[in-house]
Amino acid sequence: MTPEDVIHLGKKAVETVLLTSAPMLLAAMVIGLVISIFQAATQINEQTMTFIPKIVAVFVTLLIFGPWIMDLLITFTTGIITQIATIGR
Repeated sequence: MTPEDVIHLGKKAVETVLLTSAPMLLAAMVIGLVISIFQAATQINEQTMTFIPKIVAVFVTLLIFGPWIMDLLITFTTGIITQIATIGR
């Protein structure tokens, strides 16, 4: 395996991690922003108020994007296994 192959594999791994985590992170960020605006407007400074909506949003997002994430991970893993099989040849 050449250094270029290792760099390409690392790039694909980072890209896969970013793509698989992005939907949940974006949902948590949007919900956090909405809750922050609500807290600033009403002057309710309850710290625990943000946790439950964020957790629910992340789980709903995971349910919606779960099949896509699994397909992405399976494609990445299959590609790695295929590359491993061709190293010795």
